[in-house]
Amino acid sequence: MRVLITRPQPDADAFAQGCRDAGLDPIVAPLMSVRFHEDWEAPGNAGSLAFTSANGVRAFARASRVRSLTVYCVGEATAEAALAAGFANVHVAGGDVDSLAALIAGESGAVTEPIVHIAGTRRAGDLIAALGKRGITADRMVAYETEEAAALPEAARTALGSGRALAVALFSPRTARLFLDLVATANLTEALTRCRAICLSDAVANVAAEADWRVIDIASERNAAGMIAIMTGRA
Repeated sequence: MRVLITRPQPDADAFAQGCRDAGLDPIVAPLMSVRFHEDWEAPGNAGSLAFTSANGVRAFARASRVRSLTVYCVGEATAEAALAAGFANVHVAGGDVDSLAALIAGESGAVTEPIVHIAGTRRAGDLIAALGKRGITADRMVAYETEEAAALPEAARTALGSGRALAVALFSPRTARLFLDLVATANLTEALTRCRAICLSDAVANVAAEADWRVIDIASERNAAGMIAIMTGRA
């Protein structure tokens, strides 16, 4: 099965390799690129860190050698990035901001403050507000931004225009929305009727459902392995 991979680098290449290992045929066509803020300085007084993306981990790791802090990660992919960066005390939530806030609140007696959320300019949810509702104060530091492609990448246009069946891996509501918009601009929306939307979550699937796909599948586990399991029939 051919798989169109829309996520930014370096996650696109990592997911592509996982697809190859599972016998799938990946087509890498990132719809966004990540730009880290070069003038950003990591917090020197953080008691613990909260990450809602792997890029937040990467941004911190670029700016600081500190790895002794306790970190709270929104999901497994972010936790894997934290472990790869050298953090040892890593706590993993259920894949969204509310579950992350609940995780931190549930351990409020053991959380070292101040809690600092390392984030991008655009966020799928408001962790600071979610923590505030639970009586926990946290700070946010913006360390990177994602830039959207102005047009559908050539690899994606070729794959969609080939007339062949295709799976499209969508990892976030924002990516799903951008994909649908770029496909429409390229006059390729009809091609989606031959495609499977492979969605990381219900929230992603809700956006994807605005188009007419052959089928929309949602990963039973909110990680790359769960996405691959759907495509290989192991889910």
